[in-house]
Amino acid sequence: MEKELLEEKTQTHGSEYDVADDVAGIKVVFVNVYMIGKPGEGNPWVLVDAAIPNSASRLIKEAETRFGKDNPPQAIVLTHGHFDHTGALEDLLKTWGNIPVYAHPLEMPFLTGKSHYPPPDPTAGNGAMAALSFLFPTRPLDISGRVQPIPHDGFIEELPDWRFIHTPGHAPGHVSLFRDKDKVLIAGDAFVTTNQNSVFSVATQKLELHGPPSYFTCDWRAAKKSVRRLAQLKPSAVGTGHGKALRGKEWRSQLQELSDEFDTRALPGSSRYINHPAHTDENGIVSMPTPISYWVAKGLAIGAVAGLSLLAWNRLRK
Repeated sequence: MEKELLEEKTQTHGSEYDVADDVAGIKVVFVNVYMIGKPGEGNPWVLVDAAIPNSASRLIKEAETRFGKDNPPQAIVLTHGHFDHTGALEDLLKTWGNIPVYAHPLEMPFLTGKSHYPPPDPTAGNGAMAALSFLFPTRPLDISGRVQPIPHDGFIEELPDWRFIHTPGHAPGHVSLFRDKDKVLIAGDAFVTTNQNSVFSVATQKLELHGPPSYFTCDWRAAKKSVRRLAQLKPSAVGTGHGKALRGKEWRSQLQELSDEFDTRALPGSSRYINHPAHTDENGIVSMPTPISYWVAKGLAIGAVAGLSLLAWNRLRK
């Protein structure tokens, strides 16, 4: 009876971030994670990505609501290792114990303490999120002994119906997950469904297709190929790392248009990575293109932070 009640509760309280009945999307501030598994007490499940720092308690609570207490995931899969997709990872592992973590081999140096990520580019894309990106951490995690590379055949035993597709560009080892039987796609940040460069769009979650978040994309040529590859799958439903889920046929043409018009719709006006991508390998950064000056963007970002701080201080005084 308890299991039936839990299934009914989760199935009747879907959100705009859910991709399928067994793929729950959880929005944490400005980034999404996904819980794959049929809801019900004790049912097996897998977590995709680990959100931002200090969000572990929220994710654990969401998991308990959907799958019951004392039922950790069988595995955690990382679409990539950026701070907003791994922030709660270490805390989750402390709570859930010895569960496997999977990532693409090219993400391993950023998850085993070997290398920083290529730095963000605040000149890539308009908007405050891009301008503030120089503040975003790029330091590596070190979960050596806990993380393992996704097998070369693109399958793991914990998700036998899903295949992993290497979709680099936003990150060297970025992966997307695709289930062939119903064409459900978890795209990660290969493309997103809100304008992640804009604080307003992030706050309102305005639904619109965009390329990967510009400020952290370190290889635009690869990013274009990745969007094209995912569009060719003609997915029936999509969950992305930022923004609401897409379901139904009406938006498939929009994804194809994004692929066809990538240069005009997704490429930023300037970026150090447009013509010369960051070169990385399984040991981390090999070489980097010359940075573009971003003093104007940095000044605007500092001004915005100062203005928000002053506004908050004035409100506290009242």
